[in-house]
Amino acid sequence: MSKQNNKATSRKLRSSYFTTTISISLVLFLLGMVGLLMLNANRLSMYVKENLGLMVMLNQDAREAEVKMIEKSLQSSPLVKSAVYVDKETAAEKLKEELGEDFVEFIGYNPLLSSIEVKVFAEYATPEGLEMVEGIIKGFPEVKEVRYQKDIVNLIHENVSKISIVLLSFTILMAMVALSLINNTVRLMVYAKRFLIRTMQLVGATNSFIRKPFIWQSVLQGIIGALVANVLLAGVIYLSARELDGVIGYENIETVLILFLLVFATGVILTLVSTIGAVNRYLNVRTADLYV
Repeated sequence: MSKQNNKATSRKLRSSYFTTTISISLVLFLLGMVGLLMLNANRLSMYVKENLGLMVMLNQDAREAEVKMIEKSLQSSPLVKSAVYVDKETAAEKLKEELGEDFVEFIGYNPLLSSIEVKVFAEYATPEGLEMVEGIIKGFPEVKEVRYQKDIVNLIHENVSKISIVLLSFTILMAMVALSLINNTVRLMVYAKRFLIRTMQLVGATNSFIRKPFIWQSVLQGIIGALVANVLLAGVIYLSARELDGVIGYENIETVLILFLLVFATGVILTLVSTIGAVNRYLNVRTADLYV
């Protein structure tokens, strides 16, 4: 009977360790995701801004040599990140792919104009900056018109600072939630062993001797939880890099390492502090209160 009870207790303890470690891992992963957004907030903002392109529509009679000169002139401009010439045949092929049918064959001619796709650097992706670039481009006689989504540019420009404040507030909130969840998880683990703590006190064990196994166990759980969270984050970063090339990826190795170290340190420190606080509570509690 005693062996069965010991086995049941051992299974419960293993289950408790596993559940606690998984809980810590998930909380750290969630906190790491918020940290990932914070560390890449500026790069994400630049990515969005530098993909706000201008479409430079050219006159029908513009000669290719003149267009190439415009393209090179724009590419050499300190305002422009890239300028790519798209002839009317290429534009027609792209539109055919999007529509799923050959509109040129249907109407009998290609109505599209040749164009140059222009993308500016992030610092010039503002309403004023794009107007300045538009003015420069319109100075070329071969240019018929310049198109870009002014409403979206204005919206992004107005909301970048607001998004940063919201993201910072969300990060602080998530940090508080993570602290609370890890603290409660560790306290529940220590609570399950409150009678063991009292038994050790009764046989003369010192407070530091009693704390030691709990501290080592909490540090180990923090390390394992952080490692699991970092593995999950590594997977998220890998998948994100495929969709957001140049924003979040392993080419930003310093940012990734900082994130992993922060998650690791957070896991160890939070579990350590929570364990010391929880153990100290039961070291000083009255015997009658152990049953509450």
